[in-house]
Amino acid sequence: MLRPFLPRSPPSPSAASPEPPSLLSLLRRCGDLRQLRGTLGFMVPRGLDRDNFLLRHFIGRCFSLGLSDYAIAVFARKADPDLRLYNSVIRALPDAGSAEMAVRLFGGIRASGLRPDSYSLPFALRAAVRLSAIEVGKQIHCQSVGIGLESDAHVATALVRMYGSCGCVPDARKVFDALNTGCVALWNAMIAGYAKAGCLESARELFERMPERNLISWTAVIGGYAEWSRPSEAIEAFKRMLLEGIEPDEVSMLAALSACAQLGALALGEWINSYVDRRGLNRTVQLNNALIDTFAKLGDIGKALQVFEGMTERSVVSWTTVIAGLAIHGMGREALQMFSRMESAKIKPNEITFTAVLSACSHSGMAKLGRGFFTVMPSRYGIDLKIEQYGCMVDLLGRGGYLQEAEQLVKSMPFEANAAIWGSLLAASNIYGDPDLGERALQQLMRLEPENSGNFSLLSNIYAGLGRWNESGSIRKAMRTICTEKMPGKSSIELNNQVHEFAAEDWSNHPVDVINEVLHAINGQMRADGGPDEFT
Repeated sequence: MLRPFLPRSPPSPSAASPEPPSLLSLLRRCGDLRQLRGTLGFMVPRGLDRDNFLLRHFIGRCFSLGLSDYAIAVFARKADPDLRLYNSVIRALPDAGSAEMAVRLFGGIRASGLRPDSYSLPFALRAAVRLSAIEVGKQIHCQSVGIGLESDAHVATALVRMYGSCGCVPDARKVFDALNTGCVALWNAMIAGYAKAGCLESARELFERMPERNLISWTAVIGGYAEWSRPSEAIEAFKRMLLEGIEPDEVSMLAALSACAQLGALALGEWINSYVDRRGLNRTVQLNNALIDTFAKLGDIGKALQVFEGMTERSVVSWTTVIAGLAIHGMGREALQMFSRMESAKIKPNEITFTAVLSACSHSGMAKLGRGFFTVMPSRYGIDLKIEQYGCMVDLLGRGGYLQEAEQLVKSMPFEANAAIWGSLLAASNIYGDPDLGERALQQLMRLEPENSGNFSLLSNIYAGLGRWNESGSIRKAMRTICTEKMPGKSSIELNNQVHEFAAEDWSNHPVDVINEVLHAINGQMRADGGPDEFT
């Protein structure tokens, strides 16, 4: 498609050839398609385009500037590309969104009479991962066996990574066990595969057996715990990493911040923030976004705003995160002012932004504004309404007391309502004492999440609030009949940089005697100050 732009003049053997370093320097200064065309126009008449080394650097520059179509067109004109040129193009294609072409090009290596090497195979396997094409990966694995490279450390690591990424952990382990080497990259790939699949005990067991660890090893474990909602272990691993003298990078800090937000570890989030400043590390947009999210979720919206205002570059995620943070703190008007600033900055909102905006309206009782945003999303912003936006709108209407309108919206939406939406209706019926709506919502919730005892409790409370004790008792009886147990509540508190979790009636991990002693002391002090006779 870009071939008309390529020079067609024949090579001139007599033309003087510049020294390769001069041409490489010229390539590094190329910044757009026009300059690249000019450089190629210089190369072709002198036969320099037939030099695989020079052409490899030329094509690499095309890819680095995002001109993948032009790079592919230039490569297609090469009569006899060598293996290193093939490898360079196969390596670059997945990042350019052409993983399928990379796989096809890998197949062309042998068709050209060449033999894939320990670079070709990992590059092709990476393309298979991008495509989530396990069968393609298995075919490449077979080729590695036929070539005799399945025991190469680079190839084996790529195979483990491919199988792990595609969820085939047993196959990854077979490759790992077959090699039986201390290669850190191989061990890291296997640990990452376990972590991705949620096999965290296996990941930790392998991690503890590693003959040598690096930052990537630690990050795989920390990230696995954070991803699978085990923040305590994630933070414990992060702190242990620091004690062993391993300095965190952006990826490990992002994983730790995710765990902080889940667990409520504000002190560690603040430490990461100050660590970035002390070390003079690059505050990437992604890292700042994670800090904003963490501080907002941990209750320090002021710190979240401070990080946001200090950013020199902001993405749509930055704006959306701070709007969502303001919304959960009940600062609906401030959230909408932030949305206006976002539009003034010419940042186009996406559907997640509008979920945050609708949430802000819901938490601040601004039903009219919420209706307006919900109505203009498709027409003004070109955003199709999804179930998340419908869910926010139902919640907004329910909180505002517009129960009939909320139920009608549920019936008219082009999706099947999920448990969260019916739960919003049930909660609204509890607030405004509408048992009929509560019964209809509970019927749906019994179908969607029969194990959730909280739904039964809400309807029972509605009847109790109206003095309808027989109906309330019937709901409680129904709970016992279907063996639905109420899940114990949990809370956490951060003390001396350590987060302690408590569950109702669970004293297994806490000093009961000390807690009771303090409780009795508080009780005595309250009675001495004229408070209630008993503190429970």
